[in-house]
Amino acid sequence: MKENLTSLLDISPVIGAISTYDDLKKIILTDINVVFILSSNILEISNMVDILKKNNKFVFIHIDLIEGLSSRSILSIDYLIKNTKLDGIISTKHNMIKYAKTKNLVTIQRFFILDSLSLNNSLKGAKESCPDAIEILPGLMPKIIKEIKNSIKIPVIAGGLIKDKSDVISALEAGAYGVSSTSKDVWNM
Repeated sequence: MKENLTSLLDISPVIGAISTYDDLKKIILTDINVVFILSSNILEISNMVDILKKNNKFVFIHIDLIEGLSSRSILSIDYLIKNTKLDGIISTKHNMIKYAKTKNLVTIQRFFILDSLSLNNSLKGAKESCPDAIEILPGLMPKIIKEIKNSIKIPVIAGGLIKDKSDVISALEAGAYGVSSTSKDVWNM
């Protein structure tokens, strides 16, 4: 499955990040291959994933942000596996990443890079939990993208504040494997 993610990002490095049914309706009309569901709830998540899968999208659920699920309990992962056809999860939590890997889900660990300390902690955390990819926020940090890419051999996704084509190009040139964005303009580049 990890190979599917990298193959899909080789074809189209832009990842659509959605939160609403309105976003979902728009993303299925694009050539975007990979979709991050950033927020939803346990009553809607299964239907959202079904619609995306019927439209041939590779679907990740940001498990920390699904209302009605505990972001600390691995049972949340079991619930999603049983009730959706997700391809993978996104989480900031090491234990969630490790457990999802045992369930053969593709894992993306999200890190917020605010300063040197958070950068060092993120690198250490990624080495410990071994996600299939990491997402760093904000994504507009070419020097940091290069540093992370050179420090660990895990694909880097740049996310947060990606607003236009120049942001996408800057992140990709710095070494990001893909970029995630909620911007409809970026989805339709």
